[in-house]
Amino acid sequence: MANLAESASSGPHALSGEPRTADPLRERVQSLRLPATMRADGPSRSRAAWAIAGLLALLCVVIVLWAMWQRNRQMAAAGGSSGAQAGEAGKPAAPAPSSSAPSAAGDRRIALESKGYIIPTKQILVSPKVSGMLTKLNVLEGQRVKQGDILAQIEDTEYKAELARTEALVAAAQQACDELQRGFRPEEKAQADAELKEATAQRDYLKDSWERSKRLYANKVISQEQHEEVDSRYWATVHRVVRLENALALMNKGARDERRAMAKAELDRTAAEREKAKWRFDNCTIYAPISGTILKKNAEEGNIVNPIAFNGSFSICEMADLKKLEVDLAIQERDIEKIWEKQPCEVRTEAYPSRVYQGKVSRKMPIADRAKGTISVRVEVTVPPEEEGVYLKPEMGALVTFFDRGKPPAAADAKQK
Repeated sequence: MANLAESASSGPHALSGEPRTADPLRERVQSLRLPATMRADGPSRSRAAWAIAGLLALLCVVIVLWAMWQRNRQMAAAGGSSGAQAGEAGKPAAPAPSSSAPSAAGDRRIALESKGYIIPTKQILVSPKVSGMLTKLNVLEGQRVKQGDILAQIEDTEYKAELARTEALVAAAQQACDELQRGFRPEEKAQADAELKEATAQRDYLKDSWERSKRLYANKVISQEQHEEVDSRYWATVHRVVRLENALALMNKGARDERRAMAKAELDRTAAEREKAKWRFDNCTIYAPISGTILKKNAEEGNIVNPIAFNGSFSICEMADLKKLEVDLAIQERDIEKIWEKQPCEVRTEAYPSRVYQGKVSRKMPIADRAKGTISVRVEVTVPPEEEGVYLKPEMGALVTFFDRGKPPAAADAKQK
Protein backbone atom coordinates (compact mmCIF):
# COMPACT_ATOMS: atom_id res chain seq x y z
CA MET A 1 0.00 0.00 0.00
CA ALA A 2 2.83 2.35 0.72
CA ASN A 3 4.35 1.68 -2.72
CA LEU A 4 0.98 2.28 -4.44
CA ALA A 5 0.57 5.59 -2.68
CA GLU A 6 4.08 6.60 -3.66
CA SER A 7 3.50 5.71 -7.34
CA ALA A 8 0.19 7.62 -7.35
CA SER A 9 1.83 10.69 -5.89
CA SER A 10 4.66 10.55 -8.42
CA GLY A 11 2.10 11.33 -11.27
CA PRO A 12 2.48 10.49 -14.91
CA HIS A 13 6.24 10.81 -14.92
CA ALA A 14 6.54 7.67 -12.84
CA LEU A 15 4.37 5.68 -15.26
CA SER A 16 6.10 6.98 -18.40
CA GLY A 17 9.52 6.20 -17.07
CA GLU A 18 10.61 9.90 -17.04
CA PRO A 19 12.67 11.12 -14.13
CA ARG A 20 10.66 12.56 -11.33
CA THR A 21 10.52 16.33 -10.75
CA ALA A 22 10.57 17.68 -7.37
CA ASP A 23 8.91 21.06 -8.36
CA PRO A 24 5.12 20.71 -8.78
CA LEU A 25 4.75 24.22 -10.40
CA ARG A 26 7.15 23.30 -13.18
CA GLU A 27 5.21 20.13 -13.86
CA ARG A 28 1.95 22.12 -14.16
CA VAL A 29 3.49 24.63 -16.64
CA GLN A 30 4.86 21.84 -18.78
CA SER A 31 1.46 20.18 -18.87
CA LEU A 32 -0.01 23.35 -20.47
CA ARG A 33 2.36 23.35 -23.48
CA LEU A 34 1.04 22.43 -26.96
CA PRO A 35 2.24 19.30 -28.65
CA ALA A 36 5.22 19.68 -30.99
CA THR A 37 3.11 19.02 -34.13
CA MET A 38 0.66 21.75 -33.25
CA ARG A 39 3.41 24.27 -32.53
CA ALA A 40 4.96 23.61 -35.95
CA ASP A 41 1.65 24.51 -37.89
CA GLY A 42 0.99 27.83 -36.00
CA PRO A 43 2.95 30.36 -38.21
CA SER A 44 1.58 29.05 -41.53
CA ARG A 45 -2.03 29.33 -40.35
CA SER A 46 -1.44 32.89 -39.14
CA ARG A 47 -0.12 33.93 -42.54
CA ALA A 48 -3.14 32.40 -44.28
CA ALA A 49 -5.53 34.30 -41.99
CA TRP A 50 -3.80 37.60 -42.80
CA ALA A 51 -3.91 36.86 -46.53
CA ILE A 52 -7.65 36.16 -46.38
CA ALA A 53 -8.26 39.40 -44.44
CA GLY A 54 -6.26 41.35 -47.02
CA LEU A 55 -8.28 39.89 -49.90
CA LEU A 56 -11.54 40.77 -48.17
CA ALA A 57 -10.38 44.36 -47.61
CA LEU A 58 -9.31 44.68 -51.25
CA LEU A 59 -12.68 43.33 -52.39
CA CYS A 60 -14.49 45.92 -50.25
CA VAL A 61 -12.43 48.76 -51.75
CA VAL A 62 -13.19 47.53 -55.29
CA ILE A 63 -16.93 47.38 -54.56
CA VAL A 64 -16.95 50.94 -53.13
CA LEU A 65 -15.01 52.32 -56.11
CA TRP A 66 -17.34 50.56 -58.56
CA ALA A 67 -20.41 51.99 -56.83
CA MET A 68 -18.93 55.51 -56.91
CA TRP A 69 -18.10 55.13 -60.61
CA GLN A 70 -21.65 54.04 -61.42
CA ARG A 71 -23.10 56.99 -59.50
CA ASN A 72 -20.85 59.52 -61.23
CA ARG A 73 -21.69 58.01 -64.61
CA GLN A 74 -25.43 58.35 -64.02
CA MET A 75 -25.05 61.95 -62.88
CA ALA A 76 -22.94 62.80 -65.91
CA ALA A 77 -25.52 61.25 -68.26
CA ALA A 78 -28.33 63.27 -66.65
CA GLY A 79 -26.30 66.52 -66.77
CA GLY A 80 -25.38 66.47 -70.44
CA SER A 81 -22.42 64.09 -70.76
CA SER A 82 -21.95 62.19 -73.97
CA GLY A 83 -21.40 58.52 -74.49
CA ALA A 84 -24.86 57.08 -73.66
CA GLN A 85 -26.50 54.82 -76.24
CA ALA A 86 -30.19 55.46 -77.03
CA GLY A 87 -32.58 52.51 -77.19
CA GLU A 88 -35.35 51.88 -79.68
CA ALA A 89 -38.35 54.23 -79.76
CA GLY A 90 -40.72 53.56 -76.88
CA LYS A 91 -38.08 51.72 -74.78
CA PRO A 92 -35.76 53.08 -72.05
CA ALA A 93 -32.33 54.18 -73.30
CA ALA A 94 -29.43 51.81 -72.59
CA PRO A 95 -25.85 53.06 -71.96
CA ALA A 96 -23.36 52.76 -74.82
CA PRO A 97 -19.60 52.34 -74.54
CA SER A 98 -18.85 55.46 -76.64
CA SER A 99 -20.65 58.29 -78.43
CA SER A 100 -19.52 57.02 -81.82
CA ALA A 101 -21.00 53.52 -81.42
CA PRO A 102 -24.02 52.75 -83.65
CA SER A 103 -27.37 52.75 -81.89
CA ALA A 104 -30.02 50.06 -81.93
CA ALA A 105 -32.18 52.24 -84.20
CA GLY A 106 -29.84 51.76 -87.17
CA ASP A 107 -27.04 53.95 -88.44
CA ARG A 108 -27.81 56.82 -86.03
CA ARG A 109 -24.96 57.72 -83.75
CA ILE A 110 -25.48 59.64 -80.54
CA ALA A 111 -23.59 62.90 -80.38
CA LEU A 112 -24.83 64.06 -76.98
CA GLU A 113 -27.50 63.62 -74.34
CA SER A 114 -28.62 66.46 -72.13
CA LYS A 115 -31.41 67.30 -69.73
CA GLY A 116 -33.52 70.45 -70.05
CA TYR A 117 -36.98 71.86 -69.46
CA ILE A 118 -39.97 72.25 -71.77
CA ILE A 119 -41.07 75.82 -72.49
CA PRO A 120 -43.69 77.26 -74.88
CA THR A 121 -42.39 78.98 -77.99
CA LYS A 122 -44.95 81.75 -77.43
CA GLN A 123 -46.16 82.48 -73.88
CA ILE A 124 -48.26 85.59 -73.22
CA LEU A 125 -49.12 87.41 -70.01
CA VAL A 126 -52.63 88.77 -70.61
CA SER A 127 -52.89 92.14 -68.85
CA PRO A 128 -55.67 94.78 -68.96
CA LYS A 129 -55.01 98.09 -70.69
CA VAL A 130 -57.30 100.04 -68.34
CA SER A 131 -57.87 99.78 -64.61
CA GLY A 132 -61.12 98.82 -62.93
CA MET A 133 -63.05 96.06 -61.20
CA LEU A 134 -63.52 92.70 -62.90
CA THR A 135 -67.23 92.08 -63.34
CA LYS A 136 -66.88 88.95 -65.46
CA LEU A 137 -64.08 86.36 -65.80
CA ASN A 138 -64.15 83.46 -68.28
CA VAL A 139 -60.76 81.96 -67.39
CA LEU A 140 -59.95 78.49 -66.03
CA GLU A 141 -56.59 76.69 -65.85
CA GLY A 142 -56.20 74.21 -68.69
CA GLN A 143 -59.00 75.81 -70.71
CA ARG A 144 -58.42 76.09 -74.45
CA VAL A 145 -59.50 79.37 -76.04
CA LYS A 146 -59.51 80.74 -79.57
CA GLN A 147 -58.17 84.09 -80.65
CA GLY A 148 -60.83 86.74 -80.08
CA ASP A 149 -62.71 84.92 -77.31
CA ILE A 150 -63.81 87.13 -74.40
CA LEU A 151 -61.67 86.42 -71.33
CA ALA A 152 -62.82 89.12 -68.92
CA GLN A 153 -64.99 92.24 -68.55
CA ILE A 154 -64.08 95.39 -66.57
CA GLU A 155 -66.68 97.75 -65.10
CA ASP A 156 -67.27 100.38 -67.83
CA THR A 157 -69.62 102.97 -66.26
CA GLU A 158 -67.00 105.71 -65.99
CA TYR A 159 -65.51 105.02 -69.41
CA LYS A 160 -68.96 105.01 -71.04
CA ALA A 161 -69.81 108.41 -69.56
CA GLU A 162 -66.47 109.86 -70.68
CA LEU A 163 -67.12 108.62 -74.20
CA ALA A 164 -70.54 110.30 -74.28
CA ARG A 165 -69.05 113.60 -73.07
CA THR A 166 -66.36 113.65 -75.74
CA GLU A 167 -68.87 112.77 -78.44
CA ALA A 168 -70.94 115.83 -77.43
CA LEU A 169 -67.83 118.04 -77.63
CA VAL A 170 -67.08 116.72 -81.10
CA ALA A 171 -70.63 117.47 -82.23
CA ALA A 172 -70.42 121.09 -80.98
CA ALA A 173 -67.03 121.67 -82.61
CA GLN A 174 -68.31 120.18 -85.87
CA GLN A 175 -71.29 122.54 -85.94
CA ALA A 176 -69.08 125.56 -85.36
CA CYS A 177 -66.74 124.48 -88.12
CA ASP A 178 -69.62 123.87 -90.55
CA GLU A 179 -71.08 127.30 -89.80
CA LEU A 180 -67.84 129.02 -90.72
CA GLN A 181 -67.44 126.91 -93.84
CA ARG A 182 -70.95 127.56 -95.15
CA GLY A 183 -70.96 131.30 -94.37
CA PHE A 184 -74.10 133.40 -93.75
CA ARG A 185 -77.55 132.43 -94.88
CA PRO A 186 -79.24 134.30 -97.75
CA GLU A 187 -81.88 135.60 -95.34
CA GLU A 188 -79.18 137.18 -93.18
CA LYS A 189 -77.61 138.84 -96.19
CA ALA A 190 -81.01 140.14 -97.33
CA GLN A 191 -81.64 141.59 -93.88
CA ALA A 192 -78.29 143.38 -93.89
CA ASP A 193 -78.97 144.75 -97.38
CA ALA A 194 -82.36 146.06 -96.29
CA GLU A 195 -80.86 147.82 -93.28
CA LEU A 196 -78.27 149.41 -95.58
CA LYS A 197 -80.95 150.67 -97.95
CA GLU A 198 -82.95 152.08 -95.06
CA ALA A 199 -79.90 153.90 -93.72
CA THR A 200 -79.13 155.22 -97.23
CA ALA A 201 -82.64 156.64 -97.60
CA GLN A 202 -82.42 158.36 -94.24
CA ARG A 203 -79.04 159.78 -95.19
CA ASP A 204 -80.42 161.27 -98.44
CA TYR A 205 -83.39 162.79 -96.64
CA LEU A 206 -81.23 164.25 -93.88
CA LYS A 207 -78.81 165.61 -96.45
CA ASP A 208 -81.52 167.90 -97.89
CA SER A 209 -82.49 168.99 -94.39
CA TRP A 210 -78.87 169.57 -93.54
CA GLU A 211 -78.28 171.84 -96.62
CA ARG A 212 -81.48 173.82 -95.96
CA SER A 213 -80.46 174.18 -92.31
CA LYS A 214 -77.14 175.66 -93.38
CA ARG A 215 -78.85 178.34 -95.54
CA LEU A 216 -81.32 179.22 -92.86
CA TYR A 217 -78.60 179.46 -90.25
CA ALA A 218 -76.54 181.68 -92.53
CA ASN A 219 -79.53 184.06 -92.92
CA LYS A 220 -80.14 184.10 -89.16
CA VAL A 221 -83.51 182.44 -89.61
CA ILE A 222 -82.85 179.51 -87.18
CA SER A 223 -80.72 179.32 -84.11
CA GLN A 224 -77.36 177.67 -83.86
CA GLU A 225 -78.77 174.94 -81.66
CA GLN A 226 -81.32 173.93 -84.29
CA HIS A 227 -78.67 173.85 -86.96
CA GLU A 228 -76.34 171.65 -84.88
CA GLU A 229 -79.13 169.16 -84.20
CA VAL A 230 -79.82 168.68 -87.90
CA ASP A 231 -76.07 168.48 -88.59
CA SER A 232 -75.47 165.72 -86.02
CA ARG A 233 -78.37 163.60 -87.27
CA TYR A 234 -77.12 163.80 -90.82
CA TRP A 235 -73.55 162.77 -90.09
CA ALA A 236 -74.66 159.98 -87.77
CA THR A 237 -76.71 158.56 -90.63
CA VAL A 238 -73.75 158.86 -92.98
CA HIS A 239 -71.52 156.83 -90.65
CA ARG A 240 -74.25 154.24 -90.16
CA VAL A 241 -74.47 153.74 -93.90
CA VAL A 242 -70.70 153.13 -94.04
CA ARG A 243 -70.90 150.59 -91.23
CA LEU A 244 -73.73 148.67 -92.86
CA GLU A 245 -71.91 148.64 -96.20
CA ASN A 246 -68.82 147.11 -94.59
CA ALA A 247 -70.92 144.54 -92.71
CA LEU A 248 -72.64 143.46 -95.91
CA ALA A 249 -69.29 143.16 -97.68
CA LEU A 250 -67.94 140.91 -94.88
CA MET A 251 -71.03 138.74 -95.03
CA ASN A 252 -70.55 138.31 -98.77
CA LYS A 253 -66.86 137.38 -98.32
CA GLY A 254 -67.51 134.92 -95.51
CA ALA A 255 -65.57 134.20 -92.30
CA ARG A 256 -61.86 134.88 -92.03
CA ASP A 257 -59.43 132.06 -92.75
CA GLU A 258 -57.97 132.30 -89.26
CA ARG A 259 -61.34 131.66 -87.63
CA ARG A 260 -61.91 128.69 -89.90
CA ALA A 261 -58.49 127.27 -88.93
CA MET A 262 -59.26 127.73 -85.23
CA ALA A 263 -62.58 125.93 -85.60
CA LYS A 264 -60.90 123.07 -87.47
CA ALA A 265 -58.23 122.74 -84.76
CA GLU A 266 -60.88 122.62 -82.05
CA LEU A 267 -62.69 119.90 -83.95
CA ASP A 268 -59.48 117.84 -84.21
CA ARG A 269 -58.78 118.23 -80.49
CA THR A 270 -62.21 117.02 -79.44
CA ALA A 271 -62.03 114.16 -81.94
CA ALA A 272 -58.74 113.01 -80.40
CA GLU A 273 -60.31 113.07 -76.94
CA ARG A 274 -63.20 111.00 -78.26
CA GLU A 275 -60.84 108.41 -79.77
CA LYS A 276 -59.01 108.10 -76.46
CA ALA A 277 -62.27 107.69 -74.55
CA LYS A 278 -63.48 105.11 -77.07
CA TRP A 279 -60.18 103.19 -76.76
CA ARG A 280 -60.59 103.02 -72.99
CA PHE A 281 -64.21 101.95 -73.26
CA ASP A 282 -63.43 99.24 -75.83
CA ASN A 283 -60.58 97.85 -73.70
CA CYS A 284 -62.97 97.18 -70.83
CA THR A 285 -63.58 93.93 -72.70
CA ILE A 286 -60.45 91.72 -72.73
CA TYR A 287 -60.07 89.29 -75.63
CA ALA A 288 -57.71 86.33 -76.13
CA PRO A 289 -54.70 87.58 -78.14
CA ILE A 290 -53.89 84.10 -79.54
CA SER A 291 -55.37 80.64 -79.70
CA GLY A 292 -53.95 78.54 -76.89
CA THR A 293 -54.32 77.11 -73.39
CA ILE A 294 -54.72 78.98 -70.10
CA LEU A 295 -51.68 78.15 -67.97
CA LYS A 296 -52.37 80.21 -64.85
CA LYS A 297 -55.16 82.44 -63.54
CA ASN A 298 -53.95 85.58 -61.76
CA ALA A 299 -57.22 87.33 -60.81
CA GLU A 300 -60.79 86.66 -59.72
CA GLU A 301 -64.14 88.40 -60.23
CA GLY A 302 -64.36 91.47 -58.01
CA ASN A 303 -60.61 92.16 -58.09
CA ILE A 304 -59.38 95.64 -58.95
CA VAL A 305 -56.91 95.30 -61.80
CA ASN A 306 -54.41 97.94 -62.80
CA PRO A 307 -51.88 97.46 -65.61
CA ILE A 308 -49.27 99.65 -63.90
CA ALA A 309 -49.72 98.36 -60.35
CA PHE A 310 -46.66 97.03 -58.54
CA ASN A 311 -48.80 95.34 -55.89
CA GLY A 312 -52.07 93.59 -56.49
CA SER A 313 -53.56 92.29 -59.73
CA PHE A 314 -51.77 93.59 -62.80
CA SER A 315 -52.65 90.67 -65.10
CA ILE A 316 -55.60 88.43 -65.86
CA CYS A 317 -53.90 85.18 -66.79
CA GLU A 318 -50.99 83.50 -68.57
CA MET A 319 -51.59 81.55 -71.75
CA ALA A 320 -49.51 79.77 -74.38
CA ASP A 321 -49.84 77.80 -77.59
CA LEU A 322 -48.96 74.24 -76.51
CA LYS A 323 -48.72 73.05 -80.10
CA LYS A 324 -45.42 74.88 -80.40
CA LEU A 325 -43.04 73.75 -77.66
CA GLU A 326 -39.28 73.88 -77.18
CA VAL A 327 -36.79 72.35 -74.78
CA ASP A 328 -34.41 74.79 -73.14
CA LEU A 329 -31.04 73.14 -72.46
CA ALA A 330 -27.83 74.41 -70.90
CA ILE A 331 -25.00 72.78 -72.87
CA GLN A 332 -21.48 72.83 -71.49
CA GLU A 333 -19.03 74.84 -73.55
CA ARG A 334 -16.88 71.77 -74.14
CA ASP A 335 -19.85 70.02 -75.82
CA ILE A 336 -21.31 72.91 -77.84
CA GLU A 337 -19.36 71.90 -80.96
CA LYS A 338 -21.47 68.74 -81.09
CA ILE A 339 -24.62 70.83 -81.62
CA TRP A 340 -25.67 72.49 -84.88
CA GLU A 341 -28.80 74.03 -86.30
CA LYS A 342 -31.55 71.64 -87.49
CA GLN A 343 -29.75 68.69 -85.85
CA PRO A 344 -32.20 65.76 -85.39
CA CYS A 345 -33.11 64.89 -81.83
CA GLU A 346 -35.35 62.69 -79.74
CA VAL A 347 -37.12 64.02 -76.67
CA ARG A 348 -38.29 62.01 -73.67
CA THR A 349 -39.90 63.42 -70.56
CA GLU A 350 -39.20 62.18 -67.07
CA ALA A 351 -42.93 61.83 -66.47
CA TYR A 352 -43.51 59.68 -69.59
CA PRO A 353 -40.15 58.12 -70.48
CA SER A 354 -41.73 55.60 -72.87
CA ARG A 355 -43.11 58.34 -75.13
CA VAL A 356 -40.59 59.57 -77.69
CA TYR A 357 -41.04 62.82 -79.62
CA GLN A 358 -39.06 63.93 -82.64
CA GLY A 359 -37.35 67.30 -82.59
CA LYS A 360 -34.62 69.41 -84.10
CA VAL A 361 -32.26 72.11 -82.90
CA SER A 362 -33.96 75.46 -83.40
CA ARG A 363 -31.18 77.87 -82.40
CA LYS A 364 -28.25 78.56 -80.14
CA MET A 365 -28.52 81.56 -77.90
CA PRO A 366 -26.05 84.34 -78.76
CA ILE A 367 -24.67 84.67 -75.22
CA ALA A 368 -23.15 82.20 -72.76
CA ASP A 369 -23.56 81.88 -69.01
CA ARG A 370 -20.20 82.80 -67.49
CA ALA A 371 -21.04 81.48 -64.03
CA LYS A 372 -22.10 78.01 -65.24
CA GLY A 373 -19.89 77.79 -68.31
CA THR A 374 -22.87 76.85 -70.49
CA ILE A 375 -24.64 78.02 -73.65
CA SER A 376 -28.41 77.87 -73.92
CA VAL A 377 -29.78 75.78 -76.80
CA ARG A 378 -33.42 75.50 -77.91
CA VAL A 379 -34.81 72.28 -79.40
CA GLU A 380 -38.11 72.47 -81.27
CA VAL A 381 -40.46 69.58 -80.47
CA THR A 382 -43.05 68.16 -82.86
CA VAL A 383 -46.32 67.64 -80.94
CA PRO A 384 -49.20 65.72 -82.58
CA PRO A 385 -52.45 67.74 -82.64
CA GLU A 386 -54.31 65.15 -80.55
CA GLU A 387 -51.65 65.34 -77.79
CA GLU A 388 -51.66 69.11 -77.36
CA GLY A 389 -51.32 69.82 -73.64
CA VAL A 390 -51.78 66.14 -72.68
CA TYR A 391 -48.28 64.79 -72.07
CA LEU A 392 -45.90 67.66 -72.73
CA LYS A 393 -46.42 70.52 -70.30
CA PRO A 394 -44.34 73.65 -69.70
CA GLU A 395 -41.57 73.40 -67.09
CA MET A 396 -41.45 69.57 -67.28
CA GLY A 397 -38.02 67.95 -67.28
CA ALA A 398 -36.97 66.34 -70.56
CA LEU A 399 -34.00 64.29 -71.77
CA VAL A 400 -32.85 65.19 -75.29
CA THR A 401 -30.75 62.84 -77.42
CA PHE A 402 -28.77 64.56 -80.20
CA PHE A 403 -27.88 62.36 -83.17
CA ASP A 404 -24.67 62.68 -85.15
CA ARG A 405 -26.27 62.81 -88.59
CA GLY A 406 -27.34 65.55 -90.95
CA LYS A 407 -24.32 67.58 -89.91
CA PRO A 408 -23.62 70.54 -92.23
CA PRO A 409 -20.38 70.61 -94.24
CA ALA A 410 -17.24 71.79 -92.51
CA ALA A 411 -17.33 75.17 -94.25
CA ALA A 412 -20.93 75.82 -93.24
CA ASP A 413 -20.18 74.61 -89.73
CA ALA A 414 -17.22 76.95 -89.47
CA LYS A 415 -19.38 79.80 -90.76
CA GLN A 416 -21.93 79.13 -88.02
CA LYS A 417 -19.19 79.23 -85.41
